[in-house]
Amino acid sequence: MRPVRTLAEALGAGALVLDGGLSNQLEAQGCDLSDALWSARLLADGPEQIEAAHTAYVRAGARVLITSSYQATFEGFARRGTGREEAAQLLGRSVELARRAAEAVEEEVWVAASVGPYGAMLADGSEYRGRYGLSVGALEGFHRPRIDVLAGAAPDVLALETVPDVEEAEALLRAAEGCGVPVWLSYTVAGGRTRAGQDLAEAFAVAAGNDQVVAVGVNCCDPVETEAAVELAVAVTGKPAVVYPNSGERWDARARGWRGDTAFDPARAVAWAGAGARLVGGCCRVGPKTIAALADALSAEDDAGTGTG
Repeated sequence: MRPVRTLAEALGAGALVLDGGLSNQLEAQGCDLSDALWSARLLADGPEQIEAAHTAYVRAGARVLITSSYQATFEGFARRGTGREEAAQLLGRSVELARRAAEAVEEEVWVAASVGPYGAMLADGSEYRGRYGLSVGALEGFHRPRIDVLAGAAPDVLALETVPDVEEAEALLRAAEGCGVPVWLSYTVAGGRTRAGQDLAEAFAVAAGNDQVVAVGVNCCDPVETEAAVELAVAVTGKPAVVYPNSGERWDARARGWRGDTAFDPARAVAWAGAGARLVGGCCRVGPKTIAALADALSAEDDAGTGTG
């Protein structure tokens, strides 16, 4: 159902469960995601599949749904022959599909409109490197039109996610300023630093004092990175943390496939919440069954009276 509280109000009451990876659930439903637009292609070619994937996560216990707009950009759609008016409609559709899926349960479900990094549009793994050689102003100019359209579709929050470096974080926050929708900011990290190798405390600090930002943290990273990052995000910004790592497998951009073993333990969500995370879920290769286990772990902790859920 559509929430009656703002997301910030809900975060003040305890942790909320995010969904998991949209792409892996779509693949489990039989969708072909080999296109450069990835899951965003289905906004035009298979919106019912996106809604079904969202619904699977809601039924698993997710109370925040991240839209299918991560790789949806005007530039990416243009390469496919889609004009700006139609592209804007598809961006808006991403929010609509998540809203419809939220109706599958009677509990409040919030919609986070995904704003992926510039590197996602390139579809070459650049979001795991950052530092594209563009100025903050140029990156702001790239992100602003999409943010304006997504904000106009009235999501509950914008997910400025999988951000690889401080420059792009600054650009995203500038592009979102004045859009009328709160945001969360989440970096993708490795070795305790941004993917571009920058100090993580300095990276989180760009959101400190920004009232539009309701949570700060990490996503699309190894689960082993998460707890320390959550603690640091809370310490630096004084804001709730957001955390949704990958399964622990690693993406091989050249081979376009996943390598390694899973390391995602749903029980660790309790420790993340204890460290200050209030938006907790999974990213790539984390599916509905794992989200259901994560939701159960947080619910059990809440029932025990710890106040994390």
